[in-house]
Amino acid sequence: MGADTALDPVRAQLLRAARTEADTLLAAADDEASAVLADAEAQAATILAEARRLGEDDAATARDAARTRARRDARARELAAHRECWEELGRRVVSGVEDLRGTDSYPLLRARLTAYVRDALGPDARITQAPGGGVVGETGDRRLDCSLNALARRALERIGTEAEELWAP
Repeated sequence: MGADTALDPVRAQLLRAARTEADTLLAAADDEASAVLADAEAQAATILAEARRLGEDDAATARDAARTRARRDARARELAAHRECWEELGRRVVSGVEDLRGTDSYPLLRARLTAYVRDALGPDARITQAPGGGVVGETGDRRLDCSLNALARRALERIGTEAEELWAP
């Protein structure tokens, strides 16, 4: 038998040992790869959950901001509509009061306004006819506007928020 043949059992043993060690190393590498993969998947799941939470928080913040803007815009439109209604009411009231100039009772009204101004400012008050009707009285340092326009505006101011009931639902 030759030296090669005599070494065959040793070679076979070394080969088995090498295969066993390779199988052990491969199994350990597979286990380590599985552990690394599981750890990476867990980290990815954590990152994804955090990103989802942050996205939901951002979406909630954006939604709340959009709602706030929408409420603010709606309120601004509502206030603008109220202001337009108030201004239109003022125009109509002033127009209606100024229409008194064309009635038979206007001379008596003007006389009563003149008497009121003289009583309030004194007999030396200078009284002039207001352009839209009514009178304006003045003394050196005082002025009393009893124009029909001013009287109508003051009446509207007195009713104030009660007028809002006209356009409230």
